Amino acid sequence: MDDPSIGTIVGWVLLAILVIFVVVTLARAVRVVPQTVALLVERLGRYHRTLDAGLHLIIPFIDRVRAGVDLREQVVSFPPQPVITSDNLVVSIDTVIYFQVTEPKSAVYEIANYITGIEQLTVTTLRNVIGSMDLEQTLTSRDQINGQLRGVLDEATGKWGIRVNRVELKSIDPPQSVQGAMEQQMRAERDRRAAILTAEGVKQSQILTAEGEKQAAILRAEGAAQSAILTAEGESRAILQVFDAVHRGDADPKLLAYQYLQALPKLAATPANKVWIVPSELTGMLGQFTQGFAGAFGGGAAPEAAAQGRAAGESPLSPGDLPPVALTDPKEALAEARRESEAATADATSAGTFSGRPFDPVAEAGQRPQPGATRREQRDTGAGQVPPVEPEPPTQPGPTAPPAP
Repeated sequence: MDDPSIGTIVGWVLLAILVIFVVVTLARAVRVVPQTVALLVERLGRYHRTLDAGLHLIIPFIDRVRAGVDLREQVVSFPPQPVITSDNLVVSIDTVIYFQVTEPKSAVYEIANYITGIEQLTVTTLRNVIGSMDLEQTLTSRDQINGQLRGVLDEATGKWGIRVNRVELKSIDPPQSVQGAMEQQMRAERDRRAAILTAEGVKQSQILTAEGEKQAAILRAEGAAQSAILTAEGESRAILQVFDAVHRGDADPKLLAYQYLQALPKLAATPANKVWIVPSELTGMLGQFTQGFAGAFGGGAAPEAAAQGRAAGESPLSPGDLPPVALTDPKEALAEARRESEAATADATSAGTFSGRPFDPVAEAGQRPQPGATRREQRDTGAGQVPPVEPEPPTQPGPTAPPAP
């Protein structure tokens, strides 16, 4: 009984080993390759083929996957590297490399570690490029340095199956002492530019201010000249108007003496006049003053007017010297004033005479002014005047009625 049991156990063990072998064999034979990844397969130690994305079958225990290569663009940042410029200054430069594997077989079999190779190649190329430049060119020629680095790296890594897309200088750090000197230089340069700009601004401001003052002075002078001309023309016209009015009115000595007496208080009211003396021969002075305007006291023509062949009261100005005067004739104005005075007296008398009579609608209607008629038209037409009423005969005295409330 022992022998059959041992055989059964051995059979089960062998069956389990066979199942495990089959499972392992299938697992090693089936390969699923993800996207953007390439697998290198070796058969018996030699390169056999490259597996792209998808499902693949390989021969177990004969084919072996050597390495997987990422086909995406990769970004590698290298630590700062000390580089000496042509003027013997040590600067620290950080670089960033953008590259992509184009041939996985070359990237695996042509170089042991392409990342390290790219780094060392970048350092050596950077030292060669920076060594031919001074510090000023290094700080201002980033694009030129990037272009030279990319050209050298792309050419050197071509046989590795790698394409360098871009090389960027992350930072260029000169020594601290050089940075302080550069800051002082830049500060001095900025101060110089600020001083120049300030001087230019002050210059432009002064020029514009002087130009504005010049134009303002010219305009003020022109305005003063125009004002003086207009003032002189106005005074001349006023003098001519007064002179013409005096000669047209044919003023007598009484009027001139009255005006002179009205002017005396104004002369005495001036603050500068501390003492003012009235001349004793006022009548003689008025006579001389009148002769200069209206001729002799006898009413005859003045000697100057007689010499010029014009009568007394005639204007010495020609008709073209002054525009026509739109003034009312003194005689007409006096007659108009008298008519208005008589009309006002008649209105007041009639109102006082008939104010105590009983209410008369007819009279009240006649006193109302006509719509749209002026006072002069009402007076001329008789509108608004109360017609005369005959006085009533006296009545016998009787009982007096109480006044109406």
